[in-house]
Amino acid sequence: MRLLRLIPLYIALSLGANAALAVELPELEAMRVGDMKKLNFHSTPKEVSDKEFYLADDAGLGTLADYKGKIVLLNFWATWCAPCRAEMPMLEELQVELGGDDFEVVTLATGRNSPAGIVKFFDEAGIANLPRHQDPKQAIAREMAVLGLPITVILDREGREIARLRGDAHWNSDSAKAILSALIAEQ
Repeated sequence: MRLLRLIPLYIALSLGANAALAVELPELEAMRVGDMKKLNFHSTPKEVSDKEFYLADDAGLGTLADYKGKIVLLNFWATWCAPCRAEMPMLEELQVELGGDDFEVVTLATGRNSPAGIVKFFDEAGIANLPRHQDPKQAIAREMAVLGLPITVILDREGREIARLRGDAHWNSDSAKAILSALIAEQ
């Protein structure tokens, strides 16, 4: 029985999966409970867009490369998207609990979202610990094959996509926190 549990590990290693993640992949997949069952880990990391996005409060431009060195939970959302709005307080809770030098929740409003509308929504929802970045022309979303909203991707410390979840989820669940804590603990 123990040997059968090791088979996914050997398969991942033989396919050239990221060694740092492959060692943990079976354990990470076993942590997926509830909404996190929709979280799909990639067998190999994927490159992400190098396009620029607008930082909150007219603070200039940024790229996803700015977050290298951290595990990042990147959430593509829009003010008009009801499931996006519903999960935003959960994303904030996750940022408050786990955010720091090793982990960050990055929210990226994609498409037509007025800065004033984003500020209003954040104020009404009591969101104070998440960025209000924007991808108004959907350049990043398009390049990263974001079809529908919300889409949340996990980036490794190298800035590569290692997992993706389509649709909304309870990002403040014990399952989500366990998965992300395990990724954060990997150095």
